[in-house]
Amino acid sequence: MIKLELKNLTKTFERRVIFRNVNLDWEAPGLFGVAGPNGSGKSTLVKVITGLISPSSGDVKLSVNGKSYHPAGAIDHFGFAAPYLVLYDEFTAKENLALSMNIRGLHLDEKYMDELLEHFSLIKRKNDLVRAYSSGMKQRLKIIFAFIHNPALVILDEPTANLDAEGKEKVYQLARRVAEEKIVIFATNEEEELRMCREVIKILDHKPAERAA
Repeated sequence: MIKLELKNLTKTFERRVIFRNVNLDWEAPGLFGVAGPNGSGKSTLVKVITGLISPSSGDVKLSVNGKSYHPAGAIDHFGFAAPYLVLYDEFTAKENLALSMNIRGLHLDEKYMDELLEHFSLIKRKNDLVRAYSSGMKQRLKIIFAFIHNPALVILDEPTANLDAEGKEKVYQLARRVAEEKIVIFATNEEEELRMCREVIKILDHKPAERAA
């Protein structure tokens, strides 16, 4: 069983409310959505869920097979990709992926890595330095980062930024497949992507007009 719970999650910066009292209870399997226009707070919410930043108040809990984790202790169970994440340009794609696994203390499954690289048409470039990649190739590699360690929960922030139609479809195919067993979340303002989701939370519904006291 995989379950994500947010309880009264609130984030403020100085006196500005980014979102307030976000509550949800999502259980695998499923593809879910975090919706809102640019600047609405989607990225902030998913960063809080993954533990990249702390909430101002409230709680995040991920349960995997009966054991509960808060973000700080759940790095092996989260997968995250976003256009703003930085790759090591001086490393190859394979070296970047191996490093991400080493940081988690996990062994790189080269067969699975090659399957993902093949899926995103990067297999022939896996030993090329990432500095030679186009923006679309880098985005596809970032998506692979989110899935390479078979996490229970995958969050894709603006998953198809910089991708052409073929690249977008590759992302959708992988997300749908993984969401048959686990939780996958799209943080997006693309209606096509939100229509794929079983349930969607809208940030603007948790973004009061008044400033925080």
